[in-house]
Amino acid sequence: MASVKEHYDDLLASCYSWMCGGSDLRLKKNRTFFQANGIRPTYSADAVDLGAGSGFQAIPLAEAGFSVTAVDASRGLLQELNKTAGRLPIRTIQDDLLNFAEHCPAKIEIIVCMGDTLTHLKSLTEVKELLHRVHGALEKEGLLILGFRDMTAELTGLDRFIPVRSDSNRLFMCFLEYEKTHVKVHDILYEKTDDHWKMKKSFFRKLRISPQWTQKCLIKVGFEVEKYDVENGMVTIIARKR
Repeated sequence: MASVKEHYDDLLASCYSWMCGGSDLRLKKNRTFFQANGIRPTYSADAVDLGAGSGFQAIPLAEAGFSVTAVDASRGLLQELNKTAGRLPIRTIQDDLLNFAEHCPAKIEIIVCMGDTLTHLKSLTEVKELLHRVHGALEKEGLLILGFRDMTAELTGLDRFIPVRSDSNRLFMCFLEYEKTHVKVHDILYEKTDDHWKMKKSFFRKLRISPQWTQKCLIKVGFEVEKYDVENGMVTIIARKR
């Protein structure tokens, strides 16, 4: 089994933006989301993007006026972010997201952990630890935005085969195996070169995180939950440090 970093380095990083529908689509979606929820600089204007990937959150935040520290374990995705971001105020850091505080300013107005990054942590204990560290790093009235997939309900039979995206030269799909605390995600990529199809495959584990458990944990840590939404299996939570 590959680690999260190995899985991205060996398979996902090269096709991640395409797999998600393309950078333009994801950037537009997050611009709309941030605008709709009034996400704009009010205090220090420093933002941190945990699991920044190729910049789906970091770029809209920088466009909104934040200075962004983008943390991700994938060098390839961070290189893509830098290329797309141009001269926007984004600083990229290649590291584990639990180490984010080592690279960030003393005052942070907003921290985002979106795009299913939270499920890449190894255990619910690590999730609790991250939430505690985020709470400690945020300035008063600072915001945390979480986005992750709810995988607590098990898919069965053929529903475990999920077509993700395809075009004339690529096909990406995944197969899910459910364990007590994790889901084994088998990713399969077919790429066409010179009329020949080549298959790449890898699997890693994602953590099963209950949205209700996350909400309770945030309140216990000291956050006030301002938005809690579950749509098509995707969880969005906006919480404020009081």
